[in-house]
Amino acid sequence: MLKNWILKQQATKETVKKLSDEINVSFPIANLLIQRGVDSYQKAKDFFRPNLNNLYDPFLMKDMDKAVSRLEKAVQTNEKVMVYGDYDVDGTTSVALLYSFLQDKLSQMTYYIPDRYSEGYGISFKGIDRAKEIGCTLIIALDCGIKAVEKVEYAKELGIEIIICDHHEPGSTLPKATAILDPKRHDCNYPFKELSACGVGFKLVQAYSQRNNIELSKIYHLLDLVVVSIASDIVPIIDENRILAYFGLKKLNSKPRTGIRAIIEIAGMSIGTIKINDIVFKIGPRINAAGRIELGLHSVDLLVSRDKSTAMEIAAKIDGDNDERREYDTSITEDAISMVKADEKANERKSTILYNPKWHKGVLGIVASRLIEHFYRPTIILTMSNGFITGSARSVHNFNLYKAIEECSDLLVNFGGHMYAAGLTMKEENLEKFKEKFEQVVARQINPENLVPKIDIDAEITIGDINANFFNVLEQFEPFGPGNMSPVFVTNHAFDTGFAQCVGQEKEHLRMYVLDNTTKSSYSAIAFGMGHHYDKVCNKKPFRICYSLENNFYKGKNSIQIKVRDIK
Repeated sequence: MLKNWILKQQATKETVKKLSDEINVSFPIANLLIQRGVDSYQKAKDFFRPNLNNLYDPFLMKDMDKAVSRLEKAVQTNEKVMVYGDYDVDGTTSVALLYSFLQDKLSQMTYYIPDRYSEGYGISFKGIDRAKEIGCTLIIALDCGIKAVEKVEYAKELGIEIIICDHHEPGSTLPKATAILDPKRHDCNYPFKELSACGVGFKLVQAYSQRNNIELSKIYHLLDLVVVSIASDIVPIIDENRILAYFGLKKLNSKPRTGIRAIIEIAGMSIGTIKINDIVFKIGPRINAAGRIELGLHSVDLLVSRDKSTAMEIAAKIDGDNDERREYDTSITEDAISMVKADEKANERKSTILYNPKWHKGVLGIVASRLIEHFYRPTIILTMSNGFITGSARSVHNFNLYKAIEECSDLLVNFGGHMYAAGLTMKEENLEKFKEKFEQVVARQINPENLVPKIDIDAEITIGDINANFFNVLEQFEPFGPGNMSPVFVTNHAFDTGFAQCVGQEKEHLRMYVLDNTTKSSYSAIAFGMGHHYDKVCNKKPFRICYSLENNFYKGKNSIQIKVRDIK
């Protein structure tokens, strides 16, 4: 697929030189920092040396005082409290975090994760009924609830109060809950809006601790859960999230909780080497798999477990769920791609909407993302569940999917989500009307350039600019993620040393040694899925590459490796 290379706006040489001199780094490094908003000594210090003392005051969040006061009352009177969360990684880590913090303060406490298939997303009537049945008088809902107007009213009628800890966009009417913690509330002045739900839960814990003279050092052990949520929910790793993720990774790589340690072992990873990408591709999918295939409750059971043998048993079960999830993912993706290719008018459309009542609901979001990789347009994948058509939507760069779906809300029973990911439910008779209206909305709103995948390039450098010192400083830019992605470079006159070869089972990948003709320095490079470029690079003629740099650990030795993103 053709990709547009977009070179980010470069700062003036004077600005870059000023920062370069001020903090004693190379010109290219100073340029990268300025692109990330780091343009002074103090900002550089905060960036390279995150400090837990720089976390914001949790009481800046709207309703935090109400939430803490209600929680204090529950603790003082030993109420029965239900911690309720969504079935994905952010929801289950949130529940595990709050439960772990409160379990020695409340003798009567339970947790609840709704069944994806029988209850669906968010606070459910069934969950509220369960709370009433076992005598709960307070529900703390995490990663859901911001739109649960009817459910909160129903709970109040049953004598149950609800504290909402969410991070999704609110609707036009807020639920009449005891407290609503959500930095995206329009009346909330909290300085950072991009917390994960687990991050919001951590702020509640932080606030309770401050109010009750609990040393904050006593709650930092919870940050391994927070970083798993930050990485898995794809929230920006900037500002407060950068601090939380930085120290969460330290905890994850030194002394993770028993349940996460079990996942690490099952996934074949090593403590001490785990990065954000390992969470995204190895830890997160396993935690998610329980809710996709069976019950999200199993993930919480794992995350709060203190017994190693029990944790390993649950982790093995969840690993099996993940294998099953992969099988569904592969087969449904193949079906979906075939459906698009068989549709003669598909290329004329600006969106993709596919429906099959037999598809497994638990992997629809993954399939939608896979289809964007193939056809690159806003995509919705739907199936039948509990008498309704339901599914997941994913977007392309810079297109607000949530607002497009919102314009079709008259045809929906329910919907929710973010700019780039959403879930929705509709009656079967509205499917064709929805497909037509959604396509019209997308066609009207989307810019043609948003339908071509792009690679954002941070800077142009030569292969000769790369050295050990340059790479060592780059590594200190971590943790990488949205808002601070691993820097991408372009080199306009690269050469292969003559040792390029196609590798992989079907020779689909390209391995080469990229040379700087001036300095004669060269580095190993891997270009996944680019074996078709072999003839263009092996003739000793110059070519253009965009790439990132990574540490390649092989046979006990570390070396700098070029990870090619595209070749022209």
